[in-house]
Amino acid sequence: MNAKQRVHAALRREPADRVPVWMWFHPGMAARLAADLDLPASQLAVALGQDVRQSWVGNNHAMEGIVHEHEGETHRDAWGIEWVKEGPFNQIRRYPLEGADHRTIRRYAFPYEATEELLENMVPAAAGGGTCFLGCDVSPCLFEMLCRLRGMEGALTDLAAEPERTAGLLDRARDFAVHLSRLACERFALDWLWTGDDVGGQQSLMMSPASWRELIRPRLADIVAVGKARGLWVAYHSCGAIRDIIPDLIEMGVDVLNPVQYNCPGMDPLDLKREFGARLAFMGGVDTQRLLPAGTPDDVFRATRRLIEGMTADGGGYILAASHTVPPETPLANVYAMYGAAGIPRETILDRAAELRRQARDGSPRTEG
Repeated sequence: MNAKQRVHAALRREPADRVPVWMWFHPGMAARLAADLDLPASQLAVALGQDVRQSWVGNNHAMEGIVHEHEGETHRDAWGIEWVKEGPFNQIRRYPLEGADHRTIRRYAFPYEATEELLENMVPAAAGGGTCFLGCDVSPCLFEMLCRLRGMEGALTDLAAEPERTAGLLDRARDFAVHLSRLACERFALDWLWTGDDVGGQQSLMMSPASWRELIRPRLADIVAVGKARGLWVAYHSCGAIRDIIPDLIEMGVDVLNPVQYNCPGMDPLDLKREFGARLAFMGGVDTQRLLPAGTPDDVFRATRRLIEGMTADGGGYILAASHTVPPETPLANVYAMYGAAGIPRETILDRAAELRRQARDGSPRTEG
């Protein structure tokens, strides 16, 4: 069973040879893993048996896809947002519409002229061949895009004090996300369309459920509809406590929810599985705050096994992933224990790494899936 077949089977709640896996690693963690396996970081996905290949075509590419080599380096993206390298990721230094008046906001233009450049980011992932489960990430779509244009304070103030004016900017953010989504679906053999916004905080939504339903939901539904019209799965990402809007996500057609942050109220993955698992698949749930960085390998193995067993009790509907990016201080033994619990023992990973090194020496193509 290859990666594409494995993920599709899991999402259909059909038997698979193992649970699908897709982990996101902090760059420091990825570097440590790559060094341990004597591989370039670009080869980690194959060595680890990652089942999803995905790239950003939305604004997230400016945050994580373009990471400068030296601290303090900057760039301005297609949206006019200025980024600076601080630590492993880029951080926003200037929000183009922060403090802007209504006329300036109305005149702001989304970067349709950059569409081709943005879509080119999909090419490396799509080159993996037909055995890979392929995703395209068009996020952030709405609220988080508003935050990147107006700043967090400005965005929250807009939603609370001027919802009618804010609706116009959200409409344009929606239109651009729909535009990117349609083109990506037409050009690439996608298996899912990945959408999302971080609308959840550590304790609750960052806005009232009523505001989310009025301003975000109908526009998000338009983006989701693009993927559904093409017969694709649709995945949605939001960190934080978002239990209140999960029924809404299901109603609009979302198939997969990520990252299921275990430590937030209402986000226990096993509870969510029992309540929503017949209508929604999940990706995430392995605790990155305590278990992975501070647990023993045995702790990690046992907790991950329990999670997999509980989340696949109905035959599937789950992709193993961490509840956030795997932090850089995580012991290597804990990473291997997590994969071991998914049926990918360290010995298998080492064998794959050795084969990749051999292929690099011989100039033969790498194998996927």
